[in-house]
Amino acid sequence: MPAQRNTLWDVASIDLRAPALSTAVHLTDQITRMNFFKKLLGIPDPKDDVAESPEFLAMLDGSLEGLQFQTGMHQRTWNLGEEEKWGFSQETGELIFNFPDKTVRTAAQIIGTFDSQDGTWMWSWANPSIAEKLTVDADRIRRYGVKHRIRRLSEPRWSGNELDAWKMAALACRLCEANGAYRGPTGETYVFFLFGEIQISPKA
Repeated sequence: MPAQRNTLWDVASIDLRAPALSTAVHLTDQITRMNFFKKLLGIPDPKDDVAESPEFLAMLDGSLEGLQFQTGMHQRTWNLGEEEKWGFSQETGELIFNFPDKTVRTAAQIIGTFDSQDGTWMWSWANPSIAEKLTVDADRIRRYGVKHRIRRLSEPRWSGNELDAWKMAALACRLCEANGAYRGPTGETYVFFLFGEIQISPKA
């Protein structure tokens, strides 16, 4: 099967594998060395000046646990995380996983991106290069954040780490009742998707 063109970042399907969620949840919540640089650029950290409620923090932890369970089911049923290549079409909104014996397709939404170089999260609705139809779920989270005055959900861009990014994806998965979440690497930037029903096509 030809490599799927990723129209958002203008790259072909990537040979890098997204690590299983269990790798991400064991990351330590450490202070990035880029803090001074980010403050100089005016990139906010909502956790600096706004205390998040214990209820919201518990919701994040519970959402992450729920996503771990979902991810484990996908790993066992169709080998999520063991794909040889993955691809995403912004035109069709389809996430594609290529395996030696099968191709897996699913409709997807882009939740946000995490820049591992400068340690920043950006919601997809704040990225003008992403088609609006692919940010519907992320915008739902934004509206939830505005309603409940949770800055991390309504600020377009803020500093954090990869575990923070996984928590945002997990919360979105819970609130939007998605089938799962996937972290797609594109160089130093990781794209976080929610996906729906899985379609598996065996290869001849």
